[in-house]
Amino acid sequence: MIFARVPLDHAEGAILAHSVPGAELEPGMAARLRKGVVLGPAEIAYLRAAGVAQVMVARLEAGDVDEDSAATRLAEALVPDPTAAGLRLTPAFTGRVNLNAVGPGVVEMDVAAVHALNRIDPSITLATLVPYARVEAGMLVGTVKIISYAVGAEDLSRACDLARGAIRVRPVLHEDASLILTEVAGLPDKLASKARASVEARLHALGMRLAECLTVPHDEAAIAAALRAARGAMVLVLTGSATSDLLDTAPEGLRLAGGVVARFGMPVDPGNLLFYGSLGARPVIGLPGCARSPALNGADWVLERLACGLPLHDDDIAAMGVGGLLKEIPIRPQPREGRGG
Repeated sequence: MIFARVPLDHAEGAILAHSVPGAELEPGMAARLRKGVVLGPAEIAYLRAAGVAQVMVARLEAGDVDEDSAATRLAEALVPDPTAAGLRLTPAFTGRVNLNAVGPGVVEMDVAAVHALNRIDPSITLATLVPYARVEAGMLVGTVKIISYAVGAEDLSRACDLARGAIRVRPVLHEDASLILTEVAGLPDKLASKARASVEARLHALGMRLAECLTVPHDEAAIAAALRAARGAMVLVLTGSATSDLLDTAPEGLRLAGGVVARFGMPVDPGNLLFYGSLGARPVIGLPGCARSPALNGADWVLERLACGLPLHDDDIAAMGVGGLLKEIPIRPQPREGRGG
């Protein structure tokens, strides 16, 4: 691409690089010529009437691809099947194509492929949400932007090959979840209603509904019976007394029901006192006490992935530690850092 200042007589057919203000030539016509327009006879006449003698322009050379065509090609390579990927691609405009979520889910991507794409040419870019970010219908997931007015066809082809199918939204697979609460002597009644409201809001954000809320005594047998009776596609357990060990009451209740405990504890704060497992094909999550609050915590990340059918292994949980120090909540009874000097 050639980028230079040229006399107006030599500018026809080139791309205007900078917007040019000018006098209104006819009713309703904007008093400026915007950058990116291809200069034809009408635009040249406009500039001449505005007293412009020279303009900064860009001209494509052999092997160049204009910004809108390049953005479209790259977006279509990233998302070759928009329906399967749960994404909608916008028409290209000024070298940009946006990728918007069609429905609720989590963002899944090939991070290495995105890095490789962004290393090819500074003018070929893709910006995305973080991996596994929760999204809702219409939310912007990524944006392809060709920064210059054109890029080389060879570089564009490399970018398309490296990043093919690199991003998608994993949709929510489960339509509902049951919530099991356990009662402990001395626990205020309002905590139960607070817990239900908070969990219901989390499910609603995922396009799920709360199938039922069961309140049972805080012992293994009662929890096991409730797990077996639960109707939801997922089961969430929030105990009146915090789970503090792999062999504590709620994990033991899951085992007694015939389920499997996959893990207790995670390197995310708040939210580290969490366990999860399964009862048959149904995911089961033992929520930490902080799930009574609507604030983000580790349980959100686990719930979102399991709701979308994503596998969750020890390595996945371990990786959550980087970025897992979430916002401090001033009203927490035991803040992580002392308030003294």
